[in-house]
Amino acid sequence: MIVCFDIGGTAIKGAVAYAPDDIRAFPRRPTPGDDFDAFVETLRAVIAESGGTPACVSISIAGVIDPDTHRAIVANIPCIHGRTLSADLAQALDLPVIVANDADCFAIAEASIGAGQGHRVVFGAIMGSGVGGGLVIDGRLINSDGGFAGEWGHGPVAATTAGHPPVAIPPIPCGCGLKGCIDATCSARGMEKLHSFLHGETLTSEEIISAWQDGDPMAARTIEILVDIIASPLALVINVTGATIVPVGGGLSNSPELLEAIDVAVKARILRRFDRPLVVPATCRVEPGLIGAALLGLRVSGETS
Repeated sequence: MIVCFDIGGTAIKGAVAYAPDDIRAFPRRPTPGDDFDAFVETLRAVIAESGGTPACVSISIAGVIDPDTHRAIVANIPCIHGRTLSADLAQALDLPVIVANDADCFAIAEASIGAGQGHRVVFGAIMGSGVGGGLVIDGRLINSDGGFAGEWGHGPVAATTAGHPPVAIPPIPCGCGLKGCIDATCSARGMEKLHSFLHGETLTSEEIISAWQDGDPMAARTIEILVDIIASPLALVINVTGATIVPVGGGLSNSPELLEAIDVAVKARILRRFDRPLVVPATCRVEPGLIGAALLGLRVSGETS
């Protein structure tokens, strides 16, 4: 038995996991963002609720563990940002602690029990308020010790012209400090900025997609350009990694039509030919971070028991 958590800036989701198909969630608790002692006590309360001593604690966070320093980079939870989080929590809880990025947890969930089952190389892509991803090869995360692999949303690679006919696209500033990242241009917020730039109209990403599906020509132009921008970087990721399936999560994945358009564009730009969908909706739609954390914890506890 292990206890797993999916921790975000506002809520801590906890569960006890006995097997991949036996994960029992507890009620959510608020995240103590500025008080590490309170943060630890919240985790300790969930562990106590499990009714036993877990083999380990496994945590999914909306952040990255620096592979060189082992320190957490978690901007929206100040009390754990900059800490050697796994070691600090292990000492505080007196239990082994695994910490992984939430996109990596999503990827391992999809590779293990989701759309990636049966594939050697799975690239799990997140397309929501941000663009991210995780890479799983032979059932194992590339980022097993932390790191930035899979972060295809960052880097100044967004096309400066896109669409048919082509239109010039400004390099949109990204929260990472660069300009022209896919995260800034093709996330849900990026779609909104792109639409505003093209048409001078402010709509949410949900409204843009709905208008596109209803045949609105301005929304259709926005989607066409977004697909043109995002397809080449994703095609490059697939060529480099050899991924044979790309499950997609995040808010934009709620539109099957959008994923189908991206799939068609990506398959036209990769070296390997597929006669089936490659970019597909994720099947772990509910709590993939929690499921991925559980799977990682169960695997480690099985290897070390």
